[in-house]
Amino acid sequence: MILGQKWISFHPLLTPITDLTTQDVRKAVRAKEDKSHLDVAHRLLQDISRVCRFAFQSGLITINPAMDLGGILKPNRAKHRDAMPPKLLPQFLKELERYGQGERSYTRCALKLLVLTFVRPGELRAARWEEFDFDNKVWVIPAERMKMSREHRVPLSTQSLALLDEIKLMSGEFELLFPGERSSKQPMSDNTMRRALFRLGYDGKTAGKPKALPHGFRTTASSILNENKFRADVVEKQLSHEYKNQVRGAYLDHAEFWDERVEMMQWWGDFLF
Repeated sequence: MILGQKWISFHPLLTPITDLTTQDVRKAVRAKEDKSHLDVAHRLLQDISRVCRFAFQSGLITINPAMDLGGILKPNRAKHRDAMPPKLLPQFLKELERYGQGERSYTRCALKLLVLTFVRPGELRAARWEEFDFDNKVWVIPAERMKMSREHRVPLSTQSLALLDEIKLMSGEFELLFPGERSSKQPMSDNTMRRALFRLGYDGKTAGKPKALPHGFRTTASSILNENKFRADVVEKQLSHEYKNQVRGAYLDHAEFWDERVEMMQWWGDFLF
């Protein structure tokens, strides 16, 4: 999806984003739902919604075709079962180290950074080097790439900084940390990390291993951090969650808890590695 050229891809056709209709979006996501790919359908709708929202805010389109599509898909009730169980996290991290060889090094690094930062997979895949402030040890994700449409800051632990140095040796010449195989201007496929987890046996079909999805590392991190007595508000702020309670949400929008978040993210890095 390239906004600069004002088009959006719906395989196998290319539709100019200025011509995209609500029915086009509905048809695309429903096609995945009809094939029982419910998780893919939800992620596809989220990605399209983010792109269309950014296009609308940038003046590329005058009507957002994805604005009023909430509730068109069945609830994805399996999400809570797709997280890596905390007790299996050490085993997974050891397996991940052995996985990353050759062309798979990108995927290994992407998954490690995903675990370390517990951002949403789409936010990680589209990460750009310009977003990282190494002097101040922070990753600033711009609002247009966030689900909640507000800037999000991620404190970088020493482990994250060391990993970024490793990644920079592979992709420092590009704008994206994790460029795709076909084009360095496009991020890696949204299925790349998922396939790696499945190859490692976390596909729900391997004895002793549950199904785990990239997005589930957010749940894993939240469980462990809460169990280790970090304040719930601090954890939720770092997760960039939306609060159903509007009063509570308004409070958290303005509360940063920055020092506590820095401390928590370094604890998390030390806990993992």
